[in-house]
Amino acid sequence: MRIASGILMMAGILFVLFGMIGLFRFRHFYSRLLITSNIDAVGMLLLLVGVALNSPSAAFAIKVAIVGIISLITSPLSTHAILRSARDSGYRMKPGEKA
Repeated sequence: MRIASGILMMAGILFVLFGMIGLFRFRHFYSRLLITSNIDAVGMLLLLVGVALNSPSAAFAIKVAIVGIISLITSPLSTHAILRSARDSGYRMKPGEKA
């Protein structure tokens, strides 16, 4: 079980690392926000599953699962709120601008 949890945690860390590298490749606000949303959802989920598998007790694993569920609910909502506020404030891509 420790090997599986270690693999999942390393996969989560690598996903976040490669996502951060990809974040610097994009120049536009909307593209960067999309990448950070994916990093947050997938990287955090992999890390939390790895921690839950490595947990000393079932109660701790349930707490980690609750944190994961709350994160999976709030992350897309906050990303949507940020994107909507940027759009409503008038932030637009310039015509012909690449992401």
